[in-house]
Amino acid sequence: MSDCCSTNRTENSTATVPEARCTRADGKHLLIVGGGGAAFAAALKASGLGARATIINDGLPMGGTCVNVGCVPSKTLLRAAETLHRAQSPAPFAGIATTGRLTDFAAVVRQKRELVEALRQAKYADVIGDDPRIQFVRGRGRLIDARTVEVNGERLRGDAVLLCTGARPAAPDIPGLADVPFLTNESAFELTELPESLLVLGGRYIALECAQLFSRLGTRVTVLQRSARILPTESPALTDELTAHLKAEGLGVVTGVAVNRVSKDGTDVVVEAVVNGQREVIRASRVLVATGRTPNADGLGLDQVGVQVDASGFIQADAHLQTAVPGIYAAGDVIGEPMFVYTAAYEGALAAENALTDAARPRDYAALPWVVFTDPQVAGVGLDLAQAEAAGLAAEASTLPLSQVPRSLAARDTRGFIQLIRDRETDCLLGARILAPEGGELLMEAALAIRHGITVRELASAFHPYLTLSEGIKVAALSFGKDVNKLSCCAA
Repeated sequence: MSDCCSTNRTENSTATVPEARCTRADGKHLLIVGGGGAAFAAALKASGLGARATIINDGLPMGGTCVNVGCVPSKTLLRAAETLHRAQSPAPFAGIATTGRLTDFAAVVRQKRELVEALRQAKYADVIGDDPRIQFVRGRGRLIDARTVEVNGERLRGDAVLLCTGARPAAPDIPGLADVPFLTNESAFELTELPESLLVLGGRYIALECAQLFSRLGTRVTVLQRSARILPTESPALTDELTAHLKAEGLGVVTGVAVNRVSKDGTDVVVEAVVNGQREVIRASRVLVATGRTPNADGLGLDQVGVQVDASGFIQADAHLQTAVPGIYAAGDVIGEPMFVYTAAYEGALAAENALTDAARPRDYAALPWVVFTDPQVAGVGLDLAQAEAAGLAAEASTLPLSQVPRSLAARDTRGFIQLIRDRETDCLLGARILAPEGGELLMEAALAIRHGITVRELASAFHPYLTLSEGIKVAALSFGKDVNKLSCCAA
């Protein structure tokens, strides 16, 4: 492993931060306001340190967004939609005929609900149910001071307080929208009748996943995105190719949209907009709003105790997840980006450790992987080429189309590419962007390479089983210095 990569790791990764050499927290008590991933991770960390934890939850059932209205329902419905889509699409293999039809959408939703309920019980209720150090209280918590939370008329006192109340879908300030029964991801996943047509406001993670999901189930879907591209923070090469794949399935993707008004006309929702300078009227039976999220920070008594929020209402916390008030910490979606369940859980556990011990460890997202669960999936970690160049690094990118990956050729699905970004001077991997079926499954090798300072040369020399998609990482690494068209398949 090169010294340069080790140096980079020291500056940017928790890999060099010693594991917690903290004292135990026996006898201490952590009050946790919120009931999602951050709250449960914090409670389990507190219990593991010998402390007591009280989870105070209101709103969504225990488990919060992820298990109830986010990750779990969306991913199981996405897989259901993919199953139908593949069954209805011509098979890429000779001699195979495919047929498929949706016979009972309500049954699909019922099965989703059963999974949600089973995981909520197994991964949340049962996990804390036998732990005598963890108490779960249903009710709305409100701060009284830095050590006291009031819930159900009772004042609970602890040694520290953790705020992790999450976030909810945000509705943009568009005239008429409030008067239309619009959908969000929370309500869309509970529909028992499939909409005939659907307008999706937004063009990022949630919008695109919902759009493709409903389109593959049979709804006529049009995405209306304000920016010039979907996923506007990613490169044009990536977003242009993803857009092409979505359109090829029949999704409408309209960019450069400024929505002026939303109204109801009989059974239709009507969107009046300016699209690339031209006035247009777009109609559908339903509209889904996926334009961002807003924090669940109201009614917590933040002003009373001096906890500060930013212009969007997200709670402000420092590198150690402590707010402006000593003893009050915050974690998860309520503090803003990144808003993933795995970062919420990481923050919750870290906040509990810092609050109850002398650990004082900062949060670190130097090698944070992320996935957009469209098909093909979009996956990324670290810097893209533009970000690396803007940071003044001697960056270069190598892009490998999946048509150069034997596994993709054998599967007859070569949609997408693997792009690696490295530092030319040090050979350190700076980032990766992947557009591929199941692309998220490729991401962790790149994330671990960044976290642990593994060079691109080392990636290229490592064993990768032939005819696996992961071999694409090896070939992409090789392509920095070699013409992949001149490489033998299994001798690469």
